[in-house]
Amino acid sequence: MTTAKKALALHRRLKGKITIESKIRNLKQGDIKLIYTPGVAFVCEAIYKKPSEKYNLTSKGNNVAIVTDGTRILGLGNIGPYAALPVMEGKAVLYKEFGNVNAFPICLNTTDKDQITCTIKAIEPAFGAINLEDIESPKALEISAELEKTLSIPVFHDDRHGTAVVALAALFNSLKLVRKPLSSRIVLAGAGSAGYGICKLLRFAGCRNLIVVDSEGAIYKGRTRRMNKYKKEIAEITNPKRQKGTLENIIKNADVFIGVSGIKGLLLPKMVQSMNRDPIIFALTNPDPEIDPKVAKKSGARIIATGSYMYENKINNALVFPYLMRVILDRRIRKITLALLHAAAKAVASTVPSTQLAYNHIMPEIGNRQIQNNISRALRKFK
Repeated sequence: MTTAKKALALHRRLKGKITIESKIRNLKQGDIKLIYTPGVAFVCEAIYKKPSEKYNLTSKGNNVAIVTDGTRILGLGNIGPYAALPVMEGKAVLYKEFGNVNAFPICLNTTDKDQITCTIKAIEPAFGAINLEDIESPKALEISAELEKTLSIPVFHDDRHGTAVVALAALFNSLKLVRKPLSSRIVLAGAGSAGYGICKLLRFAGCRNLIVVDSEGAIYKGRTRRMNKYKKEIAEITNPKRQKGTLENIIKNADVFIGVSGIKGLLLPKMVQSMNRDPIIFALTNPDPEIDPKVAKKSGARIIATGSYMYENKINNALVFPYLMRVILDRRIRKITLALLHAAAKAVASTVPSTQLAYNHIMPEIGNRQIQNNISRALRKFK
């Protein structure tokens, strides 16, 4: 049976992957008057008098809203909120399984930026954090920026923050294996939410020889075609020589390729062959990467990783978001900063001991509980 048939059969049998359960087992008659009327009125009154009690008397502090409008689902594009629901349910399962976080899929039947923003603000009382997911760029970045200014809870944008952390962690370990520095020449394909997030974090980490490429070619200071405020920000901190050209031109003599383009087959064998010795290829577009790993290997790539669970060397957000969110909620961290993401990336990378690092093993497996321990230790100083 193919993966497609197995996935459809599983979902048809389960009729959805998540449920809500009570923490109170074997509910008795006497419990009802405590959890509902009249007892619950005293709890409501306590929160009204002292709002901070909401974290002690309700599940708010462990609830996360996974919000999408269905406009950029995996590599499938704008398929709408109904078709987005299986992805959000899957994410909720991973949140619960690996972070013990209660995550709720909020699939909105609107693509209007202001309506989405207002809706999230309106549902904030029930949640300890917001996870923006699979919303088209630059709209997602604009929504995130507005929410960060107004909400009292953290706004985690997994396409941006989660992807950046896992990509940097993989880069740390890959460069260690091929004995190359962070100053190596890096080409990043994709300037949407994920590309923007990776670019910002790599620059914070010390990557100075970085060029971002979009559908128009290299982004550089002074480019006018198909630019927005976020691409202008990218132009200010990358491509110091203002190189121009297509991906095929720019990737020559590069050490690292990171793909978050959303385009299957974007990276051609001849492009890999034009890179420097021991090239590192992160083809992270899902479900189909920028280049097939077998093709990349035949073309001379030393390290190949994708975001898919079909291949070895998985660089997937699932290695980050459940564990990172656990710490964010526990410490009631208000703002997701580059310093916090950098510390998380180092923690994830360190989960694979140097003695176990290999070209086909640069990242830990998702179920490795040491990830949580390492991230928790790394973020102790953040508030």
